[in-house]
Amino acid sequence: MHSMTGFGRGTTTIQVWRANVEISAVNRKQAEVVLQAPRELLELDARIRKLVMSQVSRGRIQVSITLERVSGAESAIRVDADLARAFHQAFVQLGESVGYPVQPAAADYLRQPGIVALGNGEIDTDEAWLAIAPALNDALSALAAMRCTEGDHLKSDILARIEMLVSFVEKIAAGAPSRLVRQRELLAKRLRDAGLDLDPADERVAKELALFADRCDVSEELTRLDSHFAKFREYLDAAEPPGRALDFLCQELFREFNTIGSKANDAGIAQTIVEAKTELEKIREQVQNVE
Repeated sequence: MHSMTGFGRGTTTIQVWRANVEISAVNRKQAEVVLQAPRELLELDARIRKLVMSQVSRGRIQVSITLERVSGAESAIRVDADLARAFHQAFVQLGESVGYPVQPAAADYLRQPGIVALGNGEIDTDEAWLAIAPALNDALSALAAMRCTEGDHLKSDILARIEMLVSFVEKIAAGAPSRLVRQRELLAKRLRDAGLDLDPADERVAKELALFADRCDVSEELTRLDSHFAKFREYLDAAEPPGRALDFLCQELFREFNTIGSKANDAGIAQTIVEAKTELEKIREQVQNVE
């Protein structure tokens, strides 16, 4: 089981390029890849996303890529002659408009974007990919290792809390039979207070108690809770990412505990339900971090 949060970094150097890749992941219901890379690498976007999505199924994954030319590698200085001539012609036309010659200085050419390009020059994306791909794989491996470690911590915490829920269910199951006895005593007291001295074996009393027992029977809910707990443990040990399934099971567990609370008609059980739902809310918060 993996957490959805983590971080990974990878660096690869080839003859010309050094690629640095950093990947950070945070919680999100669906998978989303956010890429930050030089504009010249945009055509690699599909390859990068495909590689990331092959290893990640949920979360917001931010991939940051920087590409540096290796020291000593050939560096290019490019001059766009056509743009320089057009820039000069613009000044000639400006001079004709104002009635006296206007000459651009060398600094004007340098300030104009695109006339003189310094540094990396053109980037061959196929060549750059030779550096980016292994760096990206290393970053993804580091990310997966961190997410796995975090997932193990989450799993231990969730299992411990599931055991607490099991103890609450056992407490509810143990206290359920005594509700009918208390209801019989309460009914007898109400009849006495009303001045009605009915035989406890009276058919009407027995019918009322039978209706109460039927309304307050929570055996089905307890059985479903046991089934959900077993499924919870199964998903925690599954090879596939269990986050969505665990989130659904949390909703089902809440539903069963709510039903028991509304049917129980018992202060002790109601208090146990409150404690169980508090613990279940903590589980639900942890499940939001599971891939």
